Amino acid sequence: MGPGGAYALVMTTSNLHGLAAAGVSVWSDQISKAMLDGGELAQRVEQDAVTGVTSNPTIFANAIGGSSDYDEQIRDLKSGDVSTEEIVKSLMADDIRRACDVLSPIHGATQGRDGFVSVEVSPTLASSTDETIAEARDWVKQIDRANLLVKVPATPEGIPAIKALTAEGISVNVTLIFSLERYREVMEAYISGLEDYRSTGGDMAGVASVASFFVSRFDSEVDNRLDQAGTADAHDLKGHLAVANARAAYGEFIEAFSDKRFQELADGGARAQKPLWASTSTKNPAYSDLLYVETLVAEDTVNTMPLDTIDAYQDHGDPNPTSFDAVDIVRAEDLLDKMGQVGVDYDDVVQTLEDEGVEKFVKSWRELLQQVEQF
Repeated sequence: MGPGGAYALVMTTSNLHGLAAAGVSVWSDQISKAMLDGGELAQRVEQDAVTGVTSNPTIFANAIGGSSDYDEQIRDLKSGDVSTEEIVKSLMADDIRRACDVLSPIHGATQGRDGFVSVEVSPTLASSTDETIAEARDWVKQIDRANLLVKVPATPEGIPAIKALTAEGISVNVTLIFSLERYREVMEAYISGLEDYRSTGGDMAGVASVASFFVSRFDSEVDNRLDQAGTADAHDLKGHLAVANARAAYGEFIEAFSDKRFQELADGGARAQKPLWASTSTKNPAYSDLLYVETLVAEDTVNTMPLDTIDAYQDHGDPNPTSFDAVDIVRAEDLLDKMGQVGVDYDDVVQTLEDEGVEKFVKSWRELLQQVEQF
């Protein structure tokens, strides 16, 4: 593998273009009708090196419920015999489809390596493999764009769905990954899905995937537990373990996609499943607002950021960032070992975060449905 994961201008024209030149695809973790109508997304593609978009139920709940931008569409849809869920999905599909069109030139210019927009399967289906697969297929049909990624959570029931969808040639953004063990399962699902797709004569070059590793939420949970441990050694680990977890994940990525098994698929056109750093806005005001961007620079990665974080990097981010290396990965693994030594249970942390992640998205999804229902 090598650079090519990020789409940057030939000349570095801003701090974010410098980040892209280091191999990081800059994606916006925000989308709305206002961003599309006003041309903001297109402007950020041009000026801020943005080459992709992610969305989730919380983002749409804020966009639809927090403005009047969708009122006319909602009224029009409510005038027909359409369910609340169908109305919400129609609003989402319209935004996602339009965003796909804005990013389509990048998708073409990078030969399908970048320029993607993500839409999420309903989080209420996170414990149902078959329903997740069915809804993912529906999103692909409804949006009908080559640069669409369908988000599937990395729950135990989501793993076989990822394999099955990949085996059908559907591009997946695997979301809510916190655990290194679960990440290995995600990569295995993708690779075995590609093998199945190849066996049916599928064109593997048309399949893309990212694995979304959530970062800042890890520190939020672990820092609380380190405070409870109350020792000096525990205190010294605060603010370091989320980055360590992500860097260790990148080590797993290198190992899996440098392996002979995947290289045989790559020879047939398959693409590596890129690590995507999600939840990269800093929650703790004591930490740098760019902590989860500048420490996670590496080739063939994606960093999806809220607009505030994109603006912060453009304002004062490193225009020539340095990538972390193999030595940093070993140090990261050592830090994770020390986490256990001070009494913080890694397995319990990641399970707690996975459960909470699903619950938060379910809550946002239900709030969104309620907002539209009461319109």
